Amino acid sequence: VQLQASGGGLVQPGGSLRLSCAASGSIFRFNAMGWYRQAPGKQREFVADITSGGSTNYADSVKGRFTISRDNAKNTVYLQMNSLKPEDAAVYYCNAVRGSTYWGKGTLVTVSS
Repeated sequence: VQLQASGGGLVQPGGSLRLSCAASGSIFRFNAMGWYRQAPGKQREFVADITSGGSTNYADSVKGRFTISRDNAKNTVYLQMNSLKPEDAAVYYCNAVRGSTYWGKGTLVTVSS
């Protein structure tokens, strides 16, 4: 399983970014796919996930600002991030769960004016 995250970059506070996580092969096989993030000096933390049935979960800190979605035809999961705050800055990782948990390499999000 290969997961390729992309879409990170530098954005001003209040701005938006959309992260993508492209999987090698069908994402239907995964029970869930999600996003985590890790800021410097902090532990990796849960951001959002989406199940194969389309149910979503979000960390309280991003509810109402971030939206996770999936495009089964493109084998890709997205994280739309709006109203970004400096505290959202981190390396964002996507994962996929099917028995084991698979991780992709991260994509860096910097929120700064």
